[in-house]
Amino acid sequence: MKVLDRTIIQMTIPTPFAVGDVHVYLLKGDTLSLIDAGVKTKEGWVALKAQLSELGYAPDDIEQIILTHHHPDHIGLIEGFPRAETIAAHQNVDLWLTRNEAFFDRYEQFFRQLFIASGVPEKLMPSSVELRGTLQFAGEGKLTDTLDEGDALPGHDDWRVFETKGHAQSHLSFLRENDGAFIGGDHMLHHISPNPLLEPPTGNEIVRPKPMLQYRSNLIKCQSLNIQTVYPGHGEIFTNVGDLIPVRLQKQEQRANKVYDFLTAKTQTPFEICKQLFPKQYENQLSLTMSETIGQLDYLENQGLIAKTLKDGIYVCDTVK
Repeated sequence: MKVLDRTIIQMTIPTPFAVGDVHVYLLKGDTLSLIDAGVKTKEGWVALKAQLSELGYAPDDIEQIILTHHHPDHIGLIEGFPRAETIAAHQNVDLWLTRNEAFFDRYEQFFRQLFIASGVPEKLMPSSVELRGTLQFAGEGKLTDTLDEGDALPGHDDWRVFETKGHAQSHLSFLRENDGAFIGGDHMLHHISPNPLLEPPTGNEIVRPKPMLQYRSNLIKCQSLNIQTVYPGHGEIFTNVGDLIPVRLQKQEQRANKVYDFLTAKTQTPFEICKQLFPKQYENQLSLTMSETIGQLDYLENQGLIAKTLKDGIYVCDTVK
């Protein structure tokens, strides 16, 4: 636990995931708010209650919950705060909190169709259990308030909402403009680059989102926000935003150049490229590695450097001659 200033307190919760501990933030103002809610495990709940107790609070002192995005390590414990009548987040978070079955059916169908078209063999196709596996660590509920770019955080008029899609199609970050404090969820992390993850289109959208392009665009947007201190979802608090963002962009471009070199050698399917990018990980982490691979292909295609062609139901990628 870290008391960061008179209004922000960082609390740290263990997770069963490879990313390690997750941070949530107690935000004081007209309302006592919890930004993100950790992961739904016994150890997580014990850790959160203990840190609240050190501060002189109990779970029923929390008046509202604000979520940066829908991933299980950020929404897990939302059911534990009986006085929190407000749950605020991007509208897409509600699909996960309410366990919208029609959405999850589309979610599974989306990945199956995309992976088939990407050349993934049937034996590696993720099952329903795999695609929904982490839901056991997610809380259930329903949003009471939706947040959009430009909104003030409810109960905290000095904080402004910014859309930072890429890592998730529900991702928001929060900026206190008078001092550049930035609660950034998983959008910007100091020690690692977050994965821009594939997700199906929502609502009336037909075309799938392109998370790598969103991630880059929102990183570039953050360069103009005068961010001074980032309070992240994982890892250390940091201040060198002006140095970090160009590094993140450059590393992504380097990986894209690697993919381009693969395609210079020969035309390939997205799955064939994935196997070369992640020879040790692709079988056990197919969704993550395919998200990264397709993200790099989206970037190269957007740059006009490659094109993909559908042949016998499978995409084949090639450089633009």
